[in-house]
Amino acid sequence: MKNVTDRTRNPFGMRPDCPSFVPGYGDANADFHVIGDHPGLHGGLEEGIPFTGEPWSPAFLGVLTDAGLLASVDEDGDPSGAGSEDGADLVGTGDDDPGRVSTDRTFLSYLHMCLPDGEPTPASYDDMERYFDAELRAIAAHVLLPVGARATDHVLRQYTARAWKTEVDMDALHGEELLGSGWLVLPIKEPAEWDDGDADALVEALRRLQSTDFRRESDLGRFVAGNDPYLVR
Repeated sequence: MKNVTDRTRNPFGMRPDCPSFVPGYGDANADFHVIGDHPGLHGGLEEGIPFTGEPWSPAFLGVLTDAGLLASVDEDGDPSGAGSEDGADLVGTGDDDPGRVSTDRTFLSYLHMCLPDGEPTPASYDDMERYFDAELRAIAAHVLLPVGARATDHVLRQYTARAWKTEVDMDALHGEELLGSGWLVLPIKEPAEWDDGDADALVEALRRLQSTDFRRESDLGRFVAGNDPYLVR
């Protein structure tokens, strides 16, 4: 597949109308899309990378690395823009400095990329939806990995037909494969609430998933002119 962009930070130049925000980060041609809630809950403002800067971040990023979704995490790295006064200066530039997290077929983003003043309101989530949905559809990853109850509920309601028959119980859904409409969904329990065994269970689930035909593509090239493959989900 031809890369649509080789930019890692904010590859599509998202600029919401807020002073501090954390846009998407990673491989724009990703197979895996890890979806969090907002920077106030899941971090990232200091480095401009989702899921960084929290006490649980090393364990969470370590699991993604062990499972093969991240190429590496430089614990001693000095992220580009460190020391800036607000997230708008740090992130959203779209430069080609990848920061200290090196992704591998993976994209990281939030439902609500702006840092809220307290808890985001329903209207604020609705306003931020256009940015998240645009990134999700531009990336078109095969597997969506929502982190936490809100992200899981949103993904199930908006991108699958399973919401009506799926209780959002994160202990039960953690690491479980759910077939959506063109996407495979694998929810992740809130990292701050992980118990013994949750990290290992997630690594095992992600490795098992990658050993299967998780892309679920069919080549319909025989029905069109030319010799190029035409892959559809």
